[in-house]
Amino acid sequence: MTAHLLKDLKGLRVQVIHPPDAQGVALVEHLRRIGCSCETTWPLPQAVSATAVVVLVSIEQENRDKILRLFRPVEPSDPAVLAVVSFEDPSTLQVVLECGALAVIERPIRPFGLLTNLIIARSLWMERQSAAKRIRKLERKLAGNNRILRAKTILMETQGLSEPEAYESIRKQAMGKRVAMDDVATAIINAYELLTFKESRA
Repeated sequence: MTAHLLKDLKGLRVQVIHPPDAQGVALVEHLRRIGCSCETTWPLPQAVSATAVVVLVSIEQENRDKILRLFRPVEPSDPAVLAVVSFEDPSTLQVVLECGALAVIERPIRPFGLLTNLIIARSLWMERQSAAKRIRKLERKLAGNNRILRAKTILMETQGLSEPEAYESIRKQAMGKRVAMDDVATAIINAYELLTFKESRA
């Protein structure tokens, strides 16, 4: 896993949102030395670069509102965010947490620790992606189960079937048409809703 993450850094598209001062220049130089492809941005943009996989942003209290508008709400598909800070006071840490940063780079910028924080941020980002994918899969499964339950209820009410009979009817239709039971359930629900709509308009 670590070897894959290290290899992944080569050509990694990174957006550096930092003033073009000595610290900003040093940060970009270190990132390029690691092998990252850097895009520098300042002042704070209205939106994160569409091509950025990782974003390093300078955390300044005077820019707090702009930073939070840029990174909130935090979505699973967003790039991995690393915060660049000069102080560890409570107000700065609050911004770091609220913008969804996965790691922190301290100023003055030093080569030591930058690679480690990049790897940590990328690892956490990948875990977030994996968790979001699992959640979406579970949500789709739950929604499908709910549709099948709804279709069974419709068949029980309209055809006088028992629950096992209604389930078996949906299963046989799915097998016969070589489609998922969820597709059959959706068709049953749509047909029932269309029929009841027509009846209500009659």
